[in-house]
Amino acid sequence: MMLVGIGKRRESLCAFARPYKVSADGMRTTLLCLLLALACTANAETITGRVVGVADGDTITVLDGDKVQHKIRLSGIDAPEKKQAFGNRSKESLSALAFDKTVDVETSKRDRYGRQIGKVLVNGQDVNLVQVERGMAWFYR
Repeated sequence: MMLVGIGKRRESLCAFARPYKVSADGMRTTLLCLLLALACTANAETITGRVVGVADGDTITVLDGDKVQHKIRLSGIDAPEKKQAFGNRSKESLSALAFDKTVDVETSKRDRYGRQIGKVLVNGQDVNLVQVERGMAWFYR
């Protein structure tokens, strides 16, 4: 698209559309909306810390370097609750993989309970995937 014009009004020339006028205010508004949309998608973060708690087969607590606790729900998986069949085994499996180890958590959103949802890595190994491979959790969107 090529913009042609002088001053506050510009005409857009496009082979598939009629020329139209775009005001400077309209361009500013469009640019502001685009920047806000980009800012909303760029809030991913990586948390590095030690796992200090395992609630069940898909939820851990990570203590970061600033001594702040983060409740993490492993993304993409669902595991049985502790009182369900294989719930304790799933928790034990996750504990063996991550408890008292340094982890990197790639997170970008929260669930309805306020937990951060993320991919947990121990020495580069995807803990979420290992839980599924071991049969201790299933794929979940």
